[in-house]
Parts: sequence; structure tokens; C-alpha cells
Amino acid sequence: QVQLVESGGGLVQFGESLKLSCTISANILRFYRMNWYRQSPGNQREWVASLTKGSNTNYTDSVKGRFTISRDNAKNTLYLQMNNLTPEDTAVYYCRAQYRNTPLELDFWGQGTQVTVSA
Repeated sequence: QVQLVESGGGLVQFGESLKLSCTISANILRFYRMNWYRQSPGNQREWVASLTKGSNTNYTDSVKGRFTISRDNAKNTLYLQMNNLTPEDTAVYYCRAQYRNTPLELDFWGQGTQVTVSA
């Protein structure tokens, strides 16, 4: 069973930075897309950023220019560099790995890491 473990969350102040990590117990390049999601209290989980196997990146509008998704293939680790954080970024952040071997499609999620940004 593939496992994803997020780390790096914490409490920061407005305007500060955090770098989240997601270590996967498999070759990260086996997954056609790696993602970060977040969920704040009372809200649905929302997609934040994605990184394809081919290194294409995408971001939700609210984080463009502030967040950067990347990976270290040798460490099988996905990162999310978050700069200029605001209280609206407060949420539990989750890592998602998408695997495809047509017709098989599998999703793997981590347990989440809490990010809290104080005003």
C-alpha cells in the first residue's frame, strides 16, 4: 500500500513563509500527477496546486505567484513552498498522488498537516 506523509505545517504570522513536504513510499515518477489540497473548517477540500510527471505545474488563482510546487525525485518527496501567507491560507493541507495504468486509476492521500496563519 502506498503511503503519503505530509510535514512542515505550523503556526506562522501574516506575510511569513512555510515549506510543506510530502514523502511517498514509492517511486514518485510512477504517479502521473501529484497535488496539494487544503481544507479549512466548514469548507470543502479545495485543490491548490498540481505537478505532472512531465513537470507541468498549475495553481489555483488565490495562490499564484505565492506558492510553488516542486519535487525531489531522488527523495520521492513533493514540496509546497508557501510565501507571503495570509490568514486565508489557514487550513489542513493534504497531498494527493494520482496513479493511472489504464483502465486502472488509483488515488492516494496523506493524513494532512495543519497550517495556521495569524493576522
